[in-house]
Amino acid sequence: MFSQTVEYALRTMVFLADQSPEARTTDQIAAATLVPKAYLSKVIQGLCRAELLTSKRGIGGGVALVRKPTEITILDVVNAVEPIERIRHCPLGLKAHGHRLCPLHKRMDNALASVEAAFAQSTLAEVLAEPTRSRPLCDIPGGKKTPV
Repeated sequence: MFSQTVEYALRTMVFLADQSPEARTTDQIAAATLVPKAYLSKVIQGLCRAELLTSKRGIGGGVALVRKPTEITILDVVNAVEPIERIRHCPLGLKAHGHRLCPLHKRMDNALASVEAAFAQSTLAEVLAEPTRSRPLCDIPGGKKTPV
């Protein structure tokens, strides 16, 4: 349902939220998230355009969150790289349907609305704070930050 780009963007943002407020290099991000470095650059550009990340080149530079992890939702990240496209009109272009969706497409749009609502209610901070034994991208006991 979600593209590789969305998955990579979410991994990147969760990692940077875990490291926040520290900036990290693309090499560090790629190593921690297992995102290919060439693809990571494309993902970071999209997240910077959406004003979720800031990127500074050179010595002392790196990539960091623009806002606190408590202020960035999963939906913010998804919409930055590949917005969820709701079904507004009949995808088949049937004139008989006009702007009303048939029962099938209405159910599909309702499912998309549910996903959108769930993502809008989940922040990066909540993802990291959730009590679990499988912390995202962190293989270190005790919840320590991922070494870079």
